[in-house]
Amino acid sequence: MPTGVAIRDVREQLFAAADRVLLRDGPSGLTSRAVTAEAGCAKGVLHRHFADFDDFLAAFVLDRVHRMDAQAAALRDSAGSGTVIGNLAAALSALFGSVAVAIVALVTFRDELRGRLRDTWPAGVPVLTEAVTMIADYLAAERGLGRLASGADVDGLAPTLIGAAHLLFADRRAAPPEPGAVHRMVTSVVGGLVREPPR
Repeated sequence: MPTGVAIRDVREQLFAAADRVLLRDGPSGLTSRAVTAEAGCAKGVLHRHFADFDDFLAAFVLDRVHRMDAQAAALRDSAGSGTVIGNLAAALSALFGSVAVAIVALVTFRDELRGRLRDTWPAGVPVLTEAVTMIADYLAAERGLGRLASGADVDGLAPTLIGAAHLLFADRRAAPPEPGAVHRMVTSVVGGLVREPPR
């Protein structure tokens, strides 16, 4: 790319390139050179916008976590419609079928990145902790509507669902699990607590 040519939305262009590299090559393949090559820009472009590569990675992870807000809102809004198990299975498949699983691997792979993230995200792995909150909020909404048992421990069920889903989707080299497998997992965790009429 010629010097002096402005790149529109540089951060998003670099983040989108990081998505592709991370999904294709995994955490070990995610380097500043790989990101800028994928984005089609000079390596210096990344370093003009970020203090160093770990600063870029921390901003990338937090940006992808904040993008989960729309997904969380959509799941919360689905309370009372469809089925509890169907809504959860679809949400977990969408979450873990995205770059989320690869970001979890990235955060656990890079010590310096975990250190940077602790400055703004003091507990847990950002994608997973946000996902737990998303699922807990949805379960609480369904409990409030009477479609989940009144005694359901949503703060215990949510991390159980996230952990079980992560195990199903963790092998990024293999094909994603069949929808039926996700549905069965969700049923095994919450099926006994669902109070909606059978369909």
